[in-house]
Amino acid sequence: MSTQVIALYPGTFDPITLGHEDIVRRAARMFDQVVVAVASAHHKKTMFTLEERLSMTREALHDCANVQIQTFDGLVIDFAASLGATTMVRGIRSMTDFDYEFQLAGMNRRLAPKIDTVFLNTLDVTSASPALWCVRSTTWVVMSPSLFPQCVAFYAGQKSSLRQTWL
Repeated sequence: MSTQVIALYPGTFDPITLGHEDIVRRAARMFDQVVVAVASAHHKKTMFTLEERLSMTREALHDCANVQIQTFDGLVIDFAASLGATTMVRGIRSMTDFDYEFQLAGMNRRLAPKIDTVFLNTLDVTSASPALWCVRSTTWVVMSPSLFPQCVAFYAGQKSSLRQTWL
């Protein structure tokens, strides 16, 4: 009898990008179950509310049968352990990302030795698309349809306080 392998992919997903979506879809082929953990992100100001980020993420990944979308608060490694996850998935766009994520993986390994971290590199077309490429100010959002799922445009359009441009 084999045990189901649960992987956790955490982030704020503010908003979800095609790079995030690619990482989740690839992880879903590798693991029995993938939990996309949307951080409540009390520590940083987000452009979208938690409910909006959950909705966009669910919509972008609605066709992935073995993917669940959940929210979490607190240490991600504690959340992973509470789910019985044995793997944490992290997306890497650059060596700068790798250096940062490698340090986090080391700390997480000390806190929860039974949870491994797997790094997946992003595709070239999405590698330069951090969610921060939604150029943010108090009234303007600039997005590119080659970097974000279409549902992000809908949610950005619902923000009456934001003007948006799709490049």
